[in-house]
Amino acid sequence: MSTTTAVTPLTTQDAEVLLSAARRAAESAGVTVSVSVLDAGGHLLAFRRDDRAVLVSGETSTRKAYTALQIDSATADLVDLVKPDGPFHSLTTALDRPLLFIAGGLPVHRDGRLIGAIGVGGGAPEQDHGFATAAVATLG
Repeated sequence: MSTTTAVTPLTTQDAEVLLSAARRAAESAGVTVSVSVLDAGGHLLAFRRDDRAVLVSGETSTRKAYTALQIDSATADLVDLVKPDGPFHSLTTALDRPLLFIAGGLPVHRDGRLIGAIGVGGGAPEQDHGFATAAVATLG
């Protein structure tokens, strides 16, 4: 008989740490962003849009996080897979809730288990990916 160890879920405190770290990284780069943090069920735990961030960044940050959560992969690693000649080209419309295959979404793991995701929108895709990566690194 195998035993399973419970993994602490992503808490609102964790979500605030992620949000703050992503915003600090963006601010130090001079970029205004939106940051969304989702729990393992895809529910929004934290959200913040900088005053000057483009409005669409609020939606893109949430969709990036949702995509990273559903596929358990960084959205940056999925971009080529959904191009018209890619093996997952139809995945962009496979779910009722749209996925977004632009860099800036990352799954969040604890003890090897998926506990949530973060999405950053507002900068260039590579910047958003970097801000999300910096945030996830703060959870250790």
